[in-house]
Amino acid sequence: MHRMTDQPARWTEATVYPDMWADPDTDPRNSNGPSPDGELATLHDCLTNYRMTLRMKCEGLDAEQLARRSVPPSTMSLLGLIRHLAETERDWRDWISDGDPQPKLYGKRDADFDGAVAEQAVVDAAYADLEREQAATDAALAEHPDLGARVGKDGIAIRELIVHRIDEYARHCGHADLLRECIDGRVGQ
Repeated sequence: MHRMTDQPARWTEATVYPDMWADPDTDPRNSNGPSPDGELATLHDCLTNYRMTLRMKCEGLDAEQLARRSVPPSTMSLLGLIRHLAETERDWRDWISDGDPQPKLYGKRDADFDGAVAEQAVVDAAYADLEREQAATDAALAEHPDLGARVGKDGIAIRELIVHRIDEYARHCGHADLLRECIDGRVGQ
């Protein structure tokens, strides 16, 4: 016996590999040129691709879809992930600094997810926050081109900080795959 559900059917825009988000020849994350030279350039390329992946997972969705929660009791949503990563970028700058931590963007713990409501103004602000915080963290890290340099109160290595950023985006891109598939059936890649 089959039960009717409101779950969307799986789909993709890819034509070559139907289990992928996009065909390899049209995927903006694939470059036709040589791979980056050196460790720092490779790390930046990887981070850029994960940032792009997150944006791709959110493309074409309205405020309600972006704010749609996963499964109870989780408060996770695509909009919440955007807000969380903006908050996290700000936190990473605190690791570089010897000064006092910056104020939280969204307030108390988990406010990044709790405040991810289906309003276009909240969506627009979240994207603006993410772009601003990414640029500020990128600029702060650019002042430390030596990956072995230790910075901040805890003496964290720049390499560790960049790898941690990649790890955070990669983990949340996995969440975004599942969230997007639940919203409209679009498969991840």
